Amino acid sequence: MQNTIATRIYDFLKQFPPFQFMASDDLFKISTLATVLYLDKDQILFSRDELYSDRFYIVQQGAIKLTRPSGNKTKVVDICDEGDLFGLKVTSENTYRTTATANEETIIYTIPVEAFSAFAKANKAISNYLIASFASNIKDPYTLQQNGSLLNTYEPDRNQDLLGLQQANYSKNVISCDPSATVQEAAQLMQSSRIGSLVVTSNELPVGILTNRELRNAIASGTDTTSTLTKNIMIHPVVCAPGDITVGQAQLMLIKYGVNHLVITKDGTDRSAIIGILSKHDIVVSFGNSPAELIKEIKRVEKTKLLRMSWEKATVILTNYLNQGLPLSHILNIFSELKGALIYRTMELSLAKMSEPPPVPFTWLALGSQGREEQLLYTDQDNALVYQNVPAEKEEATKAYFLRLANRMNKRLHKIGYDYCPADMMGSNPLYCLPISEWKEKFKGWIYDPSPESMLLSGIFFDYRRTFGSQQLVNELTTHIYSLLGDSSIFYRFMAKDALKNPPPVSFFRNFLVESDGAHKDEFDIKNRAMAPLIGAARVLSLYHGLKNVNRTSTRYEQLAMLEPENRELYESCAYAFKALLKFRVQQGLKNGDSGRFIQLESLSKSDRLKLKRCFKPLRDVQEVLRVRFQTQNLS
Repeated sequence: MQNTIATRIYDFLKQFPPFQFMASDDLFKISTLATVLYLDKDQILFSRDELYSDRFYIVQQGAIKLTRPSGNKTKVVDICDEGDLFGLKVTSENTYRTTATANEETIIYTIPVEAFSAFAKANKAISNYLIASFASNIKDPYTLQQNGSLLNTYEPDRNQDLLGLQQANYSKNVISCDPSATVQEAAQLMQSSRIGSLVVTSNELPVGILTNRELRNAIASGTDTTSTLTKNIMIHPVVCAPGDITVGQAQLMLIKYGVNHLVITKDGTDRSAIIGILSKHDIVVSFGNSPAELIKEIKRVEKTKLLRMSWEKATVILTNYLNQGLPLSHILNIFSELKGALIYRTMELSLAKMSEPPPVPFTWLALGSQGREEQLLYTDQDNALVYQNVPAEKEEATKAYFLRLANRMNKRLHKIGYDYCPADMMGSNPLYCLPISEWKEKFKGWIYDPSPESMLLSGIFFDYRRTFGSQQLVNELTTHIYSLLGDSSIFYRFMAKDALKNPPPVSFFRNFLVESDGAHKDEFDIKNRAMAPLIGAARVLSLYHGLKNVNRTSTRYEQLAMLEPENRELYESCAYAFKALLKFRVQQGLKNGDSGRFIQLESLSKSDRLKLKRCFKPLRDVQEVLRVRFQTQNLS
């Protein structure tokens, strides 16, 4: 009599790695040894620090949440979906490193480790899959995995060295001098100590840094080193950091402040004792790439063509960072600084070509994905220009000036590689090159008289970020917008309904919803079908809570998780899902040389399709939050 249960298990397992790599007879033998478990929602399968079972698990239906302690909280490490394998002992430890809980009603198959191990040892494809799946232990399903032994500890914080999250290795041998020391005395001290920099201190507190560069400049300029004091040529104010600073944090500080050294102090300020010094070279050695050097290059560029060449180097850095497995949040931080430098220099070059300086203060706003600091690949540009109000008799000439400037800016960005916006949402459009008073009226119209058409614009213009010019104008506009939002519940309802226009991108039969016609027929639109709904939900909920200056989608969800404890788990899942989707899109874009928006599903492995589907789970739930909270069903 045929074993029907084993046959069903066999038919299921053969669809998924690593079982798809097994010979049919071998897989059927494994299937006959498998058992079926039914778990209720929130039922615990195993707990952290429990001894490993002699069986491991595969999700047949439902989902399993893997968690671990993180301080006084519980951190979700992963969510195992249909076809995912977990609970297999692939480390040198004897206890589970996570707790496995049913995220919903779940059916799992259990397979004896001993029987499976015999096949795994003899099958290289299975071994390679297990290495790739378990060695890295990074929560993001689209982080490229490191290669290595199966005997890696299953601990999500393990790969800190790889990720730039390890504590920076700074020099504790700090040589210092007084500000009143002469340049010659300081140079002799550096030479005798065989160092390239020293900290200038007053009352044992850091006030500046002196490096070989300052000494060379002093000598080259004919400075009398015997009488000139160190305080006259030192770099100041000094940039300080705490002793527990990570490599990634240090890299960001070097980029942000444009310095080559950080002074390490007890409390991270210039008002506490010095405990070390950290150089840019130390960070370059850690990462193997230097965005700080690229920013310096961008700042020196004199031609748009050279700016494009400089920016193409950023793509190399991006590829390397993804291959190294850096967290997406860190990559976004780095590229926000890089993109900021690019836009800033582009504007400087544009201003240099104008016949006269700006007549009044202005600001250049990045919109959409760049405004949210989520633009890692070449896409079309969305931007706007805001300028200070002028008397009526000067308005025509002032607007004409800024339109010429915006036109130069958009052309330069196009030459760098950013396409013109098909909808003309750019500063060179007279509709989006306005004085602050007209911008206030424009936002007032969108908020007080919302419509499906205005929501299309709101989805772009409410995610703005200053990239050049007056911060005061931005602050004034932001204050005005939030004062209007407090009086307009109808606006939230329209924005929520707009965020619901794309349902979860899988059909009733759990198939991907793909494009039905056009140039991308049968391709999956990851931007509109998966990412945009999460972006829209985060935007309306953030505005509803009055979250200012928080544009990044994942950060918005993380902030929302703190504001709504009852929805914490959902919002954390949304943050995770969005970062995974964005990384997946970037990797597809780099692979195919495009924006990564449209994906040919047949090019994906079964496991990648499953991981992609996993990211859709929280979308359905967060959209339900919008429906209930903003009563969108009553809007026509």
